[in-house]
Amino acid sequence: MAKRLIECVPNFSEGRDKDVIAQITAAITSAADVRLLDVDPGEATNRTVVTFVGEPEAVVEAAFAGVRRAAELIDMRRHKGAHPRMGATDVLPLIPVSGVTLDECAEMARALARRIADELHIPTYCYEQAAFTPERKNLAVCREGEYEGLAERLATSDKAPDFGARAFDEGVARTGATAVGARDFLIAVNFNLNTTSTRRANAIAFDVREKGRPVREGNPIVGKIVKDEAGNPVMRPGTLKATKAIGWFIEEYGIAQVSMNLTDIAVTPLHVAFDEVCRKADARGVRVTGTEIVGLVPKRALLEAGRYFLRKQHRSTGISEQEIIRIAIKSMGLDDLREFNPREKVIEYVLAQTDAKRLVDMTVKGFAEETASESPAPGGGSISAYMGALGAALGAMVANLSSHKVGWDERWEEFSDSAERGQQLLAELLALVDEDTEAFNRIMAVFAMPKTTDEEKAARSAALQEATLYATQVPLRTMRTAVEVFELVRAMAEQGNPNSVSDAGVGALAARSAVLGARLNVRINAAGLKDRAVADALTAEADEIAARAERLESEVLRIVEEKIG
Repeated sequence: MAKRLIECVPNFSEGRDKDVIAQITAAITSAADVRLLDVDPGEATNRTVVTFVGEPEAVVEAAFAGVRRAAELIDMRRHKGAHPRMGATDVLPLIPVSGVTLDECAEMARALARRIADELHIPTYCYEQAAFTPERKNLAVCREGEYEGLAERLATSDKAPDFGARAFDEGVARTGATAVGARDFLIAVNFNLNTTSTRRANAIAFDVREKGRPVREGNPIVGKIVKDEAGNPVMRPGTLKATKAIGWFIEEYGIAQVSMNLTDIAVTPLHVAFDEVCRKADARGVRVTGTEIVGLVPKRALLEAGRYFLRKQHRSTGISEQEIIRIAIKSMGLDDLREFNPREKVIEYVLAQTDAKRLVDMTVKGFAEETASESPAPGGGSISAYMGALGAALGAMVANLSSHKVGWDERWEEFSDSAERGQQLLAELLALVDEDTEAFNRIMAVFAMPKTTDEEKAARSAALQEATLYATQVPLRTMRTAVEVFELVRAMAEQGNPNSVSDAGVGALAARSAVLGARLNVRINAAGLKDRAVADALTAEADEIAARAERLESEVLRIVEEKIG
């Protein structure tokens, strides 16, 4: 079962006073066991976006602590900034990460909103999935009139907050109101423009955002707004679904931006939004000079973007994840205003950072020296997986060289697909390098278990069998994956760049070594299993894969020898 994790991304109405920001984030991290992922202050917006993650109960507690501290430190009567806002804690969304549904986050958000109103006396609105009415799913409806219009809304029954409704008194004047919600992951992004005109930026924003712009009679800028029978403005939708956008001038950078929220990146991916903003900007004589991500971005958004721009160039997409993301950064100008470090901005990379050392992160020299040390791990299983990874890497290399070969331009996509397959196998086998060592460590951990009483002995014996089964299954998975490398290297030997046919041959040799090496680990670990039926089934499959690998290696080497000879 996946660990229950949710993310919280509160926006606080302070982006200039570092001490205030530090006190708020300290309150968040000290209240509960959560992991602070990102703190992104903006001077011009006078707003800080904080991102933290953890188990639901801990995140809710930390969020409450952050709201409380912000209410103590931020006086909304003195707040000025470019971004729409209505409270010291302006918005507070809960976002499911794993093991939690969006509906569950909505229930948590409503309970949190009630608690903020009851205990901190801050009026709260519930928006997005937590909204009590369809209209309030839209944050803009909850925040209508911003802080300056809050007194009027508190006095109007149909615009009053969901919790904590009361007259606009001294307390509300200081804290403002807070919108608490639940939503899926969105990307907050600003597109940098080579203009200082807020009007131009707004025009582009209205061109693309889903809501669009009001229809006017006569003059499209100053003409009378057309209204429907209910008295609501008739809107001309923009070109991008699932987007919200406004234009503003950022004094800190000296440029205007189109500020956008991508509320469903499956509907409108980041690169699609970038291209469309570029197109609409160009139509108005403006150029997009770069992109600014606010907070964190899902890895898939950058991978999709990188592959999209590579395909536009008729370049292979079968390159490393790191290179694909670098293409995305350069293509969209994510480093236009400041350095863009994926390790600090991509949510999966931030979550994956631990103090544990991985074998695959070592240098080639360091890995070899660690293998040669007196430590029994990494051993033959990890080495086998690594040899398989090298075989896949060579297959991907030949595919990429073939994709870029002069005169073979019409075949770039064919070889790009092969290179992508090589990258997939490479990633799977690299993961098995560390997993094989982890399997060995599990067996070692069993030997440290107590064995004084009969109960302890029974528990130790059961744990040893479980760990031994795992240690048998991991190298078998290495075999299953490594044998798939032969299809790739054979295709590259037959159809790839003839100047690299020897590399395809070496890939086959590496894949065979990986399969046969992993088989030895299957056999030695299966010998320790008491369930002989399971052990025999595992070794029988290993024997079949090994025989297939030897046959496939011979076929690839025959092709290579013919090409060379």
